[in-house]
Amino acid sequence: MNLIPFLILLSAAFSVPAAGQDTEPECSNRITGPESVIPIPCDYRTDDGTFEIHDGMKFFIGTESRTGFKDESSLRARNRLSDEIRSLPFPISETSGPSGADLIISIGAMPDDESYTMRVEEDRIYIHAPSAAGAFYAVQSLAQMAGLSESGKIACCTINDRPRFPYRGLHFDVSRHFRSKEFLMKQMDAMALLKLNRMHLHLTDGAGWRLEIGAYPGLTEFAAWRPYRKWSDWQASHRHYCKAGTPGAYGGYYTEEDIREILDYAERKHIEIIPEIEMPGHSEEVIAVFPELSCSGMQYGSGDLCPGKEETFIFLENVLTEVMDLFPSEYVHIGGDEASKEAWKTCPDCRRRMQEEGLETVDELQSYFIRRIGNFVNSRGKKIIGWDEIMQGGLAPNATVMSWRGTEGGLEAARAGHDVIMTPNSYCYLDYTQDAPFREPVSIGGYVTLERTYSFDPAGDGTDIGSGRHILGVQGNLWSEYITEDSHAEYMYYPRAFAIAETGWSRAESKDYGDFRERSLSLLALLGQRGYTVFDLGNEYGERKESLAPVEHLAVGSLAGYSIKYDGRYPASGDAALTDGLLGGWSYGDGRWQGFLSDVDVTVDLGASRQVHYIGATFMQIISAWVYLPEKVEISVSNDGAHFRPVGTVFRDLSAALDGLYFRQYGLVCNENCRYIRLRAEKPQKDGAWLFTDEIIVN
Repeated sequence: MNLIPFLILLSAAFSVPAAGQDTEPECSNRITGPESVIPIPCDYRTDDGTFEIHDGMKFFIGTESRTGFKDESSLRARNRLSDEIRSLPFPISETSGPSGADLIISIGAMPDDESYTMRVEEDRIYIHAPSAAGAFYAVQSLAQMAGLSESGKIACCTINDRPRFPYRGLHFDVSRHFRSKEFLMKQMDAMALLKLNRMHLHLTDGAGWRLEIGAYPGLTEFAAWRPYRKWSDWQASHRHYCKAGTPGAYGGYYTEEDIREILDYAERKHIEIIPEIEMPGHSEEVIAVFPELSCSGMQYGSGDLCPGKEETFIFLENVLTEVMDLFPSEYVHIGGDEASKEAWKTCPDCRRRMQEEGLETVDELQSYFIRRIGNFVNSRGKKIIGWDEIMQGGLAPNATVMSWRGTEGGLEAARAGHDVIMTPNSYCYLDYTQDAPFREPVSIGGYVTLERTYSFDPAGDGTDIGSGRHILGVQGNLWSEYITEDSHAEYMYYPRAFAIAETGWSRAESKDYGDFRERSLSLLALLGQRGYTVFDLGNEYGERKESLAPVEHLAVGSLAGYSIKYDGRYPASGDAALTDGLLGGWSYGDGRWQGFLSDVDVTVDLGASRQVHYIGATFMQIISAWVYLPEKVEISVSNDGAHFRPVGTVFRDLSAALDGLYFRQYGLVCNENCRYIRLRAEKPQKDGAWLFTDEIIVN
């Protein structure tokens, strides 16, 4: 094959600048081009003319390598690319040479380069890529353009495309609710279409162990099964496990053969599977099988493994050895989040370990644990990833941080020279409701819209050139506590996975939400045709209406004094939050709701005596997030700030066990002349219960 004219053409195409395109109006004869693709290509130009999809189309795959497709890996990649092309949404077959081919692909010899160039002409489509992965992604762009075309015509164009970040991932929590291998493969099809290249499998957690481990069969004979299908029902019970085959048992796990099938499919889709084995917390299921690995030695009651016992490390190293032998990923995710560490403080084994290692705090003991596991994984030629809590007590060398509690932990790690994957919950947690909660299935709480997810920039404020090099990319996480069914999981992924994909692939300056939303509507329709359950973006309700405009009332701008301070994690705008005239939205984490892990006791100074006819405040309840309505709210007034007279008491009128998101206004009509107003809300007697309020309204 003579590639010289083709390569000259493609090298010239690399210099083509990006061109803004107006979104085409909906019509029955739509012609698609690169401006329709998600993620939007790096640089593109739409030219005159169209390529028409027709019967009898042919494709040819060539290589620039002098040895051709001779070695096993390149030949396998070439054959899998051929299979992918055959699955395009139009009939096409392979030919033995470029002459007469409608689609000509040339693959280089740079396996780590995911870029590609594509030129669509009226009679032929050319693709050049430094690697099979790049060629694969070019085919995905072509698949979208063809699938979205209602006329069978694709606009002539030139595309020069490359990813912004190397890590572009989705997380799958298969512990809380088990997903079949077929489900995972189906999601890989969508991930590939979006150029997402990492599938993070959360294989173990308190709700179930999901991976066959030959050395410890009890993990899948017992810890993979529970007597409740819904996690919330199991959580509300004694949270015990049951043996496989027990009537009513729910669960499942992946055999080694299942994993090999999943890995083979992932390789076809250029997706790396990253296994997560949770430790040292969230390990109730392990302790149920091996209670001796806890500090107390009891089967139930603790979720933390004991770092003082050598048996703990023997167990984990044996498990990780099998995991690393099975999964080719360069990473093993070890969790590291939300360990309570309470039992460690009084455990004699932990105290002995701390003395031997010169450790002063349980945070340093956790750091010892993570470092030791990290060293073991490194000794096998692999790297560890952990949630940002692994930074507590000192970060292990060579550890990659997955930053979920905001971005500060990730930025701190990046500045210290550690690689970071950004996945802050306020942008990237796809288990949060994506529309008005009264219209949506029950969720764990929070409110993350498509627009919110799309607005995130992993390398935004706070990074510099040095630390920015350590930001590997972005990941969307879907925790499945309240997501029992596969269809519900898909509904939560799509379209927000589109936003994760475009954030990870496209240039920041190319992002435009209005344009992206229009493209998302088209791609959602395409996924729906292919059997996916997707969110109805076209009928999105949007933010809580009360929060969209400031509210005027007598207390706006007044001073507020707190007898009991709000929690520092949810301060809203601080001391001014309850008199700033801004009402909260659907989420307690939106920066307007003020949070308390105590009673609320606030006094508002109106600055002068005023005639007052109404006093009240709104509270929210979402018990899945441990947010409750007050038991009662007492309202009193004063003229001197020292002597208060009661106005009245408003009591709870909604069950504290009711699922969903609810708002209640605790208010009283009155006829008072006063300067000071005191509002006291009584918290339910539940450990860990929160109160959230957004404004004290006075009229």
